[in-house]
Amino acid sequence: MNFNLSAKGLRIAPSITLEITAKAKAMKDSGIDVISFGAGEPDFNTPENIQQEGIRAIKEGLTRYTPASGIVEFKKAVCEKFKIDNGLEYKPSNIIISNGAKHSIHNALMAILNPGDEVIFAVPYWVSYPELVRLADGVPVYIETKEENDFKFNVDDLNKVLTDKTKAIILNSPSNPTGSIYTEEELRAIAEWAVKNNIFVISDEIYEKLIYDDNKHVCIASFNEDIKRLTILINGMSKSHAMTGWRIGYAAAHEEIIKVMSNIQSHATSNPCSISQYASVVGLTGDQNSVEEMKKHFVERRNYMADTINSIKGLSCRKPQGAFYIMVNFTQLLGKTIKGHAINSSMDFANLLLDEGKVAVVPGIAFGDDKYVRLSYATSMENIKNGLERIKQIVEE
Repeated sequence: MNFNLSAKGLRIAPSITLEITAKAKAMKDSGIDVISFGAGEPDFNTPENIQQEGIRAIKEGLTRYTPASGIVEFKKAVCEKFKIDNGLEYKPSNIIISNGAKHSIHNALMAILNPGDEVIFAVPYWVSYPELVRLADGVPVYIETKEENDFKFNVDDLNKVLTDKTKAIILNSPSNPTGSIYTEEELRAIAEWAVKNNIFVISDEIYEKLIYDDNKHVCIASFNEDIKRLTILINGMSKSHAMTGWRIGYAAAHEEIIKVMSNIQSHATSNPCSISQYASVVGLTGDQNSVEEMKKHFVERRNYMADTINSIKGLSCRKPQGAFYIMVNFTQLLGKTIKGHAINSSMDFANLLLDEGKVAVVPGIAFGDDKYVRLSYATSMENIKNGLERIKQIVEE
C-alpha cells in the first residue's frame, strides 16, 4: 500500500545513534558483557525526599488534571529558584511547566517560528535541536565550532550567518555533548548582539547544576531587561535531580510568549504529570545535598576519564567544565584499519569499539561532527575503568 504520509514527518530523521543502541541492546540480551557510555541520564536514583513526595501525591489523590501550564505551587518554586540562583525576577505568569526540557524547547520554537525562520546553533549540537527546529517549520543554521575554542561560537561567527530570516539562536551552557560553558564576557557580547538585531535567545540550561572546578554558571537573561525580554530560559529536573523518567521541564519568558506556549501545550499534551509536578516542588525547595553528592562523583569520574583518554595513543579530549559527557577526538586514527575495520567515520569507530571491545559510544555524526565520539561518565567508576581499558587495548594494538 502506498501511504501518502506527512512530508514534514518524513523529513524528520531518526536518531543516528539508534543503530549502535539497538546493536548494543541485542548483544546484552544475548548475554554479552557490553559496557555502555551512551547514557544521557544520571545513574543515581531520584532523591528520597522527592520519591516520598511523589508517593504522598498519589496517596492523597493528587492524580487528576492540573492547569495546562502547570500548578501554581511549582511555578512559584521555579520563580524562587530563578531569583536565588540567577538573580532573576519572574512571576508565575512568566513560567510554563512541561513534559521535560525537550518539550519546553519544542513549545518555544512552535511559539516563535514562522515557516522559513532560521535558528542558529553550534556544531556539535544536541541531537534534537535540528529536528525540533524543522518540526516547527524553521530552518536550522549551523556554526562549525573549534575544539581549541571549547566548541563555542562568538559574535563574529553569528554575524557571518545572520540573515533577514534569523529568528533565534539556541545556547546550551553547559553543553551536551561537549561539556563547555560560556563565560560571562562571552554571554554579554552575545546578549548585545541579540538585542541589537532583535533575535530571540533560547537558553538551554538543563545542566546548570552540573558545573565543576571554579567555573560559574551565568544566565544570559540576568544582564538587563532588554535581553531578558528576548530570552526563553529552558531548564528542568531530569539531570540535576536524577528525574529523567518523571518528565518535568520548565521555561521562563515574557508573558506573551508563555501564553502562546501554554495554548500549544494545552492541545498537545493537556498538562504535565501531576505527581511529578508535586514531587518537583520538593525537589526545588527541599534539601539539595543529593545534588552536591552527585556532583562529587561526576568530578571524580570526569577526571579519571579525561586523564585516561589523553593517555591512550591516538585519542585525545578536552576536560569538560560541566554536564557529564566527553567528546573524544579520534582523528589520528582516521584512514587506519583496526581489526579489519576501516576507520573513515565516527560510525566506523563506534562500530569497531562495539564489535571488538563490547563498548558502546555515541558517534559524533549524531551531533553534526564526524571527528569525535561521545562518552558519558554517568555510569559507575568500575564501568568507566573497564570500558576505557577495552578501548585502550583495541586502539593501541
